[in-house]
Amino acid sequence: MRALLIWGTVLALIAVPVALAATSPLLSYRGAAYIVGGFAGIICLSLMVLQPLLAAGYLPGAGGPRGRRWHRWLGAALTAGVVLHVAGLYVTSPPDTMDALMLVSPTPFSVYGVTAMWAVFLTALLAGLRRRIGLGPRLWQQLHGVLALVIAVSTVLHAVQIQGAMEPVTRWELCLAVLAATGAVLLDLRVLKPLRRWRRRASRPGRA
Repeated sequence: MRALLIWGTVLALIAVPVALAATSPLLSYRGAAYIVGGFAGIICLSLMVLQPLLAAGYLPGAGGPRGRRWHRWLGAALTAGVVLHVAGLYVTSPPDTMDALMLVSPTPFSVYGVTAMWAVFLTALLAGLRRRIGLGPRLWQQLHGVLALVIAVSTVLHAVQIQGAMEPVTRWELCLAVLAATGAVLLDLRVLKPLRRWRRRASRPGRA
């Protein structure tokens, strides 16, 4: 029952904003490419709640190797979603998209979106090549943590400034959930757990 409650809460948190965005009257004025690209971005934002929870094994039935495997699959899906998001916007308006990619767009939210995009691509590249380039587990975890924080913060700053299909209240709830999940996992995995391990080692007999 507890597992169903946790999963139900998380799925509702990520599904309701997407469902409400699908009912937006603004969609009637947009072309198919813009809608597909826009919803790719909305779905990516929603899935970002799951990513850190899967990495930390917080969700029932998704701990250990299974959770990490789902985390990798979801990371690949997020990368593809970002490509689809940018492609949809490019088909809709190539000049505006190129201005954003070149960081000369007059809209301030574009800078944060491009920052998040490159952080996602860099994460995917490092994840795919880390064994080939000799990236050790500890360094990979540190880089991954920094990039995850950049992605979360940049994506939220990008999303909250856009007046689009997303309903404002659920958009803010979703953005806060992304920040809370990412921050809590990074604090637990990168600060609290290492501190607990250090305390256990320090408390062993024979150690001053």
